[in-house]
This record gives sequence, C-alpha cells and structure tokens, in this order.
Amino acid sequence: MSAAERGTERPTATDPGAEGTAATAAPEGAGAPALTLPRQRQDPADGPPAINLLVVGDDPTGAFTAPWFQDGGGPRIRILRAGNLTAAGRLLTDDVHCILLDLPDVLDGVRHVLRVAPGTAVLVLTDGSDDGRAAEAVRVGAQDHLARGDVDAGTVTRAVRYAVERKRADLALRKLTETRLLAQENRRLERGLLPTPLLEGSGLRFASHYRPGRSRALLGGDFYDTVRTSDGVVHAMIGDVCGHGPDAAALGVELRIAWRALTFAGLGGDALLRTLQQVLVHERADDEIFATLCALDIAPDGHSAGLYLAGHPAPLLAGPGRVPRLLPPEDGGPALGLLPDAIADWQRIPVALDGEWRLMLYTDGLIEGRVGSGTQRLEQDGMVRLVSRLLTAGLHGDALLDAAVTEVRELNGGELTDDVAVVLLERTVLQP
Repeated sequence: MSAAERGTERPTATDPGAEGTAATAAPEGAGAPALTLPRQRQDPADGPPAINLLVVGDDPTGAFTAPWFQDGGGPRIRILRAGNLTAAGRLLTDDVHCILLDLPDVLDGVRHVLRVAPGTAVLVLTDGSDDGRAAEAVRVGAQDHLARGDVDAGTVTRAVRYAVERKRADLALRKLTETRLLAQENRRLERGLLPTPLLEGSGLRFASHYRPGRSRALLGGDFYDTVRTSDGVVHAMIGDVCGHGPDAAALGVELRIAWRALTFAGLGGDALLRTLQQVLVHERADDEIFATLCALDIAPDGHSAGLYLAGHPAPLLAGPGRVPRLLPPEDGGPALGLLPDAIADWQRIPVALDGEWRLMLYTDGLIEGRVGSGTQRLEQDGMVRLVSRLLTAGLHGDALLDAAVTEVRELNGGELTDDVAVVLLERTVLQP
C-alpha cells in the first residue's frame, strides 16, 4: 500500500518506542554525523476535528508510519506511536481517543489498557486469519478488531470512529446502569427507614400519609412514629426538621429513632424532649437548624392523653356528633434547638378523649399550600374545614388522609413544595 493511498506522505524513518516519527537528513560530506530533523506533520491546519490514535506495537509492515489518516472530508486520525505498553503509558493522556494494539499477547494488552485507561476505546490489529483471538479480545473489552491487510484510509477512519462511539455508548450505558442501581439502593434504604407502627393490643387504628417535597425521594425532613409500651400507653409523635434535602431527611431519621429508643427506655415528657434536643444539637450541621415536634401519650383506656408541643401545629381532634377542632396550643414550648436547655420548657397539656375519637397529627406542609392563584394560604382553619367535609362524607383511615392531601394539592394548583406527613389514630367503641 502506498503512502498516497493513506492520504499522506510516509516519513523515511521511525522510532517505534516513542511518539511520532523522525526523518534523517543525508550527510553533507564523508564522515559528517547524521542530522536528525523533527518530522513535519502533513495534516492541514483547518478541517474536521482530529481523533488521536495511539498505535502500540512494532508495526513491522510500517502501516502506521504515516502521521495521519483521512478518508474524504471525514475526521483526521492523528497517529501516535509507542513500541510497547511501557512507552504507551507515557503518552496516555485525555487527548488519546483510541488505542490500537499490535502485540503478540494482545489479550494481556487489552486487559492492561482497560486498567490504566478505562475510558479509552481499544482496537486490536490481527493478521486476518485468527478470528478466534480477535473475538476473544472483543469479549475481554476491546471495541473491535482491524485486519492488517485492510489498513487504508477508509478502513482505519471508520474503525477508529466506530470504536470511539461504541466506547462512549458503553460508558454512557454503564453510568446509566450505575445511576439506576444507586437510585434503587437509595429507595430500598429510604423505605427501610420509614417507621412501622407498633400498636398491637392497643385497639387503635393507624393510618399515615407521607410525601417528601424533594423530587424522586422517599424521605424528607418530616418524621413520625407510633408505639405502644409495656404499660399499655400509646405514644405518638410527628416532627419537622427545618430545611430540605438529604441532610434534613437524615436528621429526621436520627430524631425518630432516638425518640423510639428513649420511649421504650421509659423516658417521656419534658425529659424526653430535652434529650431529643441534645441529639439534634450534636447532630445538626448548622447552629441555625431546628426541629418542631408534637408528641402524645394516650392512656391505656383511651379516655385521656398528654400533649407536648415544641413549636409544632396542634393536632386535630374529631368524633361522632362533634365538630372537629384543634387542641389548644397556648401552652406549647419552643422548637427543639432554638433555646438552650436551661431556658427551654415544655409543659404537658391534658387532653380529654371521650368515646370514639380521631386524632390527626400533621406537619406544616399540609397547611402552608396556597389556595388558588393568589397569596392566600390554606392554614389550620382551612384544613379543619376541609377535613370536616371529608369526615361528613364518611371517609376515614387511609382514604381520609389520601383525599385530604389530594385536595390540598389541587387547591395549591400543583405539587406541594414542602414535605407533608400526616398521622391518624382512630378509636372505635364496639356497640353491645
């Protein structure tokens, strides 16, 4: 094959162990030392972007001594040369788009290149008769193989271009697969962090609705839990870490787990809230971060409860024949993390529960949505009216919560930007 067939003039001598080739000038006189001149690149200054091809091997036929290949108006394939993998390592930069291996042990060469340059396309040069070795090289990780007898401008240009595009596609697919696996793992992790209520033997029905404000997330800064301790008391809690994102979600999970552990350990009331505040202060990333909390301790007979509010909206109480109302919030204390322990104080608010009742605990994401296109917010009064209508319509349990959140979203004109958590506890008295 002539140099003209490759689209360039072949230099007169090459150095197979380093980048490029060099031309040797004839001596001017007898005994004069040879003068080595740098090779002059033949590629034009203007034209399509070049693709850099690093050829690794002895190149016994001299097929790749030309400085570049080009087929018509396609991209120029610049040729860099290295006699072995050690020399190739000195030339491997981000500017190398493809590596062509012409080595006796091509499989080891492919494995080596995949370790040192995993993002670079790989071609292998074969004699044309050993299809088995070429196929094995592709199985190991090469993008394609090129027969030595087919080396010309068109074949080299197409092979390099296709190899580079296949590598890009492989990397994109791998990245997409890794992203999907990571998303699935995060979802499994988040789903495992959502609480499972422990209410066996309480006679209460439990329902919840949770909707994080973050897109494609399962957890937000809102958190809740409900458990029954060995003395028959049912403990319910709902809270909200200020802010959004994974940090707020992580802190909310920490507070929920701490609350459950402390509750089962027998801590309650003001002492429990002070301990949760210590957890928050030690775990928060910024001194400005705080959390609101609403906690209820329901007596075993279901006739009374103690309410603790730490900067959180008061729960809603409803029952047959009674207008739903908010429990009194006037004795609530500060949010966790706002005041030091010496100043912070949380008082128990007694709550009377007669006959059948429903207690709904919620975060402010439910009441801060807009009503229509203006600036008006739903707020607590609007939420009470909305829930009253749904109760009159006969809804209860999960259906009640789902309908309430759906209507709040519709009033907002779209998805709510804040996290929303709602917990419903219902006591039903069996008629004799």
